Amino acid sequence: MKGLMKREDNFEERRKHLANLSDDELKQRFWELAEKIVEPMIELARKNTTPSIERSVLLRMGFSSIEAKAIVEGVIDRGLIGKGAGHVVYRVAKDKNISIRQAGLELIEGKYWDDVVKSFNGGDK
Repeated sequence: MKGLMKREDNFEERRKHLANLSDDELKQRFWELAEKIVEPMIELARKNTTPSIERSVLLRMGFSSIEAKAIVEGVIDRGLIGKGAGHVVYRVAKDKNISIRQAGLELIEGKYWDDVVKSFNGGDK
């Protein structure tokens, strides 16, 4: 077993700052650290999306896979992916006083895109 290094155990040294904490205090410390670790991932998820996520949202709104793909492509082509494809469809439905389904289908046909771009570039409602 030549070449193996012996690990110097520094556990006692590393745990000194935790030695006097109760079980409840240790649990609280654990959850504080866990939140610190996860926060950047939550922030990334909150601020970023992907075409796949947007298609998934549209599928849950009742659009077919082919319809969702066409809507997402329209959203990407107009630089609105950060707004969310579902949000775009919802905004059209609300602004035009039509159903979500009709709004999506009409976007696929090429309708309302100029209005959508103006609406989002003019500021979120």
